[in-house]
Amino acid sequence: MDSVLRQSKAMCPFMKKATAAGLRAMTTAARPAASPCGGTISKLQTLARRCPVMGKAMAVQSARIGHAGIPGVAGRAMSTVSAHGKTSKAKIHTSGAQEAQAVEGAIFNGREKVPLPPRIPTKAQAAANPLTAARTAAPVTHNGTKFDYEGFYNNELEKKHKDKSYRYFNNINRLAKEFPRAHMSTREEKVTVWCANDYLGMGRNPHVLKAMHETLDEYGAGAGGTRNISGHNRHAVELEATIAKLHAQEAALVFSSCYVANDATLATLGSKMPDCVILSDSLNHASMIQGIRHSGTKKVIFKHNDVKDLEEKLAALPLHVPKIIAFESVYSMCGSIGPIEEICDLAEKYGAITFLDEVHAVGMYGPHGAGVAEHLDFEAHAQGKPRGTIMERIDIITGTLGKAYGCVGGYIAGSAKLVDTVRSLAPGFIFTTSLPPAVMAGARAAIEYQMNYNGDRRLQQLHTRAVKEALGERDIPVIPNPSHIIPILVGNAELAKQASDKLLQDHQIYVQSINYPTVPVGQERLRITPTPGHTKEYRDHLVGAIQTIWEELGIKRTSEWAAEGGFIGVGEPNAAAEEPLWTDEQLGIAEAARTIEQEAKATTTRGGLTERLLEREMERLQTASAAA
Repeated sequence: MDSVLRQSKAMCPFMKKATAAGLRAMTTAARPAASPCGGTISKLQTLARRCPVMGKAMAVQSARIGHAGIPGVAGRAMSTVSAHGKTSKAKIHTSGAQEAQAVEGAIFNGREKVPLPPRIPTKAQAAANPLTAARTAAPVTHNGTKFDYEGFYNNELEKKHKDKSYRYFNNINRLAKEFPRAHMSTREEKVTVWCANDYLGMGRNPHVLKAMHETLDEYGAGAGGTRNISGHNRHAVELEATIAKLHAQEAALVFSSCYVANDATLATLGSKMPDCVILSDSLNHASMIQGIRHSGTKKVIFKHNDVKDLEEKLAALPLHVPKIIAFESVYSMCGSIGPIEEICDLAEKYGAITFLDEVHAVGMYGPHGAGVAEHLDFEAHAQGKPRGTIMERIDIITGTLGKAYGCVGGYIAGSAKLVDTVRSLAPGFIFTTSLPPAVMAGARAAIEYQMNYNGDRRLQQLHTRAVKEALGERDIPVIPNPSHIIPILVGNAELAKQASDKLLQDHQIYVQSINYPTVPVGQERLRITPTPGHTKEYRDHLVGAIQTIWEELGIKRTSEWAAEGGFIGVGEPNAAAEEPLWTDEQLGIAEAARTIEQEAKATTTRGGLTERLLEREMERLQTASAAA
């Protein structure tokens, strides 16, 4: 007992300040308190159960030796007892212990009494002594009034209204048969949606809808429960196998969303790996930030896409310490691309693993739509040779089924052991109802369709180029980037909201304004995302409307930002042009582009290269559709 006491005092900041006599007095109290689970429990045991160090130790010890071994600590709070009387250890998904915190002053001094919370009297005690029972059970009263909950809500909302960051939601109902059209509260109020993350229009793809209809009719609406109870089925197995194949990984695991996938995976790995450090890009998505926070582990933030800063921070950490580098491939609010290969090099050099969020890239990049990591070794993956590629070097890939694939859900992909560890330990997976069978069937159909067809990606990229070129010609400040995202800088929350409102009310164009906390204050913007369905008539309408609104509201143009020295890539002097990640060769339009350029030299044909390429692409699609 003395050795246990010495060890406990060495570990626990509470017990360091306690005397042996004081502890002994509390363990031998003349009238120990009754345990709520039966038996008695001393004052010391009561306090120890509250301690994050001793409480956990007592639970494990109780489970190991049974109720008789430690009097007074039996019960559900200390151990789990089966129907056959056997004990079991705390489960692996229970909450991790929080670090004990030292407090000012002595906790135990000699035989001083430690005040304990008053116990609610039993019915028998209340009947025997009503006065004492009433005094004991009386609620604690304080001066003042009760907390004003509604006032709190009002104050928080008022702050959002004052700084112009309050979020309004428009009633937008996308029409599958008229994509990218939608109606508002009534079917007569038609609008064109220019900010959806259904980047390829897969939400209305006939192959996806057919798979969902058939599965819905045969298997019903819901999954029936969590995966470990009743929600595991062939659709989950097949979807995960398809995702693993897409990313050339051993295994995959599907979650209800990629927010949950990121949160659960980082929280689980960060909390379970001893002394783990997570290094996070400064522009990472909220789901990763939340996962790191939930892990309770150390975090280090490095400058956005700055591998030099990342290396300095990695070099400052011991080599043996587990490290996770969390970053994205496409940053959705600015469209920048993460330096994936360079980060893989640093991870190998400093003993870290990589966590790559491909949410805004899956379906969009690479010969099979696996994302930017696949795109960087385009030819190798096009030839079915993933070994030794950058994508194979990534330890954890996360993605979504709710954007380019047009469905809902998220996933992780990686080694079989990694996936099994997250599957076995992550509460965000264990305790969440499985996705409906129809959703998983539709998602699988979408992935398989895009693995074998790149026509949607080609159209989407050409439409993106056309919009960026048209806005650039009109001095509209597009934040430069090589991706499919078109962020238009406004720089003021109120103006961004007004521009969004005028687009909707005056021009029947829906583009949501983006403000804090999604982007920093002063970097407010409109975020446009073209799709294969945004044909020339829609593009011309959009560009003309933006031109009009910029004039009406007096919003800064690129030249005005340049006069001020430039800002976040807009109007910055000597800034290199951002070439699209997709090259003409990868899109399969290089030969057509050369032909158009030659024709333009020989004739006086009007029209830009991108528009001419789009015309040819549309003609080709119409011919193919007629032949089918």
